Amino acid sequence: MSEWTGVLDLAMEKRQGRSVAKSVYFQGAFKVMRPVYLNNYSYPCYYLLNPGGGYLDGDRYRMEITLDEQAQLTLTTQSATKVYKTPTRKVYQESVFHMKKGSYLEYLPDALIAYKDAKYYQKNIVHMEKGATLLYSDILTPGWSPEGEKFSYDMLRLKTEIYMEDELVVFDHIKLHPASQHMNGLGFMEGYTHLGSFIVVGEKTNDDLLDRLHETIQKEAGDFAFGLSKLAVPGFTIRIMANYTQVIERIISACHHVISDEWYQTKPSFLRKY
Repeated sequence: MSEWTGVLDLAMEKRQGRSVAKSVYFQGAFKVMRPVYLNNYSYPCYYLLNPGGGYLDGDRYRMEITLDEQAQLTLTTQSATKVYKTPTRKVYQESVFHMKKGSYLEYLPDALIAYKDAKYYQKNIVHMEKGATLLYSDILTPGWSPEGEKFSYDMLRLKTEIYMEDELVVFDHIKLHPASQHMNGLGFMEGYTHLGSFIVVGEKTNDDLLDRLHETIQKEAGDFAFGLSKLAVPGFTIRIMANYTQVIERIISACHHVISDEWYQTKPSFLRKY
């Protein structure tokens, strides 16, 4: 029996001007829908599926995505990822991405919702060649609890490592452990309940783009706090704290539109399912 609850392996290539799947393999409680070419673009969007409806005690998932030269892909989820009570063992999800020169990946999942006593550990490892472009986002959301607590989950831990030509260039580590952290304190959630991240690595990044993104975020309505930081390689990261998933989604979407307009003179596809 496999040590993994679900496994997904997807490889993309550029063929006759379109990005298509070279191979697709999945097993267990991890699947993808048929590709959708939104807006008649030359590259597909794949929706990730969890037939079980959520992550349970001890679940382990592994995803490996490979993009050949010039291949493009949008990857998202069918709905929010729900992590339920994990009384004995944490849920673990590992994703490995291989991106060749000139490839383009948008990995933009729906929010992760952690319910009471949930423990979740996620590790993303990205191997990029120069000339590849990555857009990655995540949103952490506290789930409903009987007592009405804002932070009833046990632990959320997200680690992202990005390698450029085998050199570690981005290391991002988020660990939220309400039992040992003052969640409303300085340096933690500071009175907010939801946390969003948007990591972009792309050679077209420049100061003008960052200025435009900063102005775009400042114009958004709602109660939120954010920070925008340049990376050691051409790219940036945006961190957003708010009290509603929709606020963070709206900000990430606005930034996505700016990037698509600046770099490709296009509009991103609408991915949400509601």
